[in-house]
Amino acid sequence: MEALILIVVVSNFLIGMTLDILNQKNILKPWPEEVRGIFTQAQVKRVVAYSRENFQLTAIRKIISTALVVLMIAQGGFNVVNDWAISITPNERYQSLLFLGVLMCANQLIALPFRYVHTFIIEEKYGFNTMTRSLFIKDTLKSFFIGGLLGGVLLFIFGFLLNELGDDFWFFFWLIMVVVMVLINMFATSLIIPLFNKLTPIENEDLKGEILDYCKKVGYKLTNLYQMDGSKRSKKANAFFSGFGPRKSVVLYDTLINGQTNNEIVAVLAHEIGHYKKKHTLFNLMFGISQLFGILWLLGWSINQPELSLGLGVLVPKFYTGLIAFFILFSPVSFVIGMFQSILSRKMEYQADAYAAETYDGEKLIDALKKLSVDNLSNLNPHPAYVFFNYSHPPIHKRIKAIRN
Repeated sequence: MEALILIVVVSNFLIGMTLDILNQKNILKPWPEEVRGIFTQAQVKRVVAYSRENFQLTAIRKIISTALVVLMIAQGGFNVVNDWAISITPNERYQSLLFLGVLMCANQLIALPFRYVHTFIIEEKYGFNTMTRSLFIKDTLKSFFIGGLLGGVLLFIFGFLLNELGDDFWFFFWLIMVVVMVLINMFATSLIIPLFNKLTPIENEDLKGEILDYCKKVGYKLTNLYQMDGSKRSKKANAFFSGFGPRKSVVLYDTLINGQTNNEIVAVLAHEIGHYKKKHTLFNLMFGISQLFGILWLLGWSINQPELSLGLGVLVPKFYTGLIAFFILFSPVSFVIGMFQSILSRKMEYQADAYAAETYDGEKLIDALKKLSVDNLSNLNPHPAYVFFNYSHPPIHKRIKAIRN
């Protein structure tokens, strides 16, 4: 079992690095006709350099993290942490919090230098970063606290149900997770995002009027429209849609509002509303719920198998050590599911683009996409294999071609 887990870990690394390398090389090849001329020659050089530096940083991070996991398994690192947790408390649920808490802290400490370099060296160098170091520290602490609190509570519930219900625990945990997923989808904009960003009404009255006119035209009841102070962290622009029913919200970054014309912004909004009209948000939620059902069913069947923990080099099997081994072994299946999700997601993006073109103006959406690509120094010539496995959105040249067709 240990050999199998090591093979999966190393294979995941090799596949990921191969795709990254192919993608990085492809940027140097001739670009598709639809995107030629979007960048000046000087901007093309910046795109290539920006992409290369991000690739190098990502490669170093993957090499280090993969090597550490291999060493933890081969040299008994997981067993050491498990023995320490057992020595602190006889309660397995508290042991799980200690064990996974140590691993989470270690993961955060390893990732922190890479996030710092990306933000304050690479993003700073290319003129994107607007975040202060104090805000970086606050964001890190908030994310760590929220992730630790939510993860800790769910882990404790997981252990409690496993102990009390035995093999049937997974179904009841799935029901709890369904409630959590629905609540997050409904209340993320009003409860979670304000912890990090300020949401305010659209200040540009002309823009607001055009948005309301468009929404009235397509029969979309606009209940929550916000602009978000994304500029306090980055100059990159974005927009997103979330929620259901009266909780549905459209959020536009202030960088998008400041960098695009009113018509281009309404075109972007039309794309986001297209996702709602085509029920993409609901489909993604239901897909996630169904996927989680399958994962937990498999987990319920295998969680008590001691071979899983032994595969990590752990001599005293526990449910939480088996949990880690399970998700490592499940990662190839997760990779295939992710590929399938990416295919569906790209199809949804085409549908949302088509909706914006049919109900508003396709050329304005194209103009907005081009501006976003220039402003974000996007790779306009990604490798097809990398797109197939990783892109949730089609490459811009395909989106332009589809809109015009």
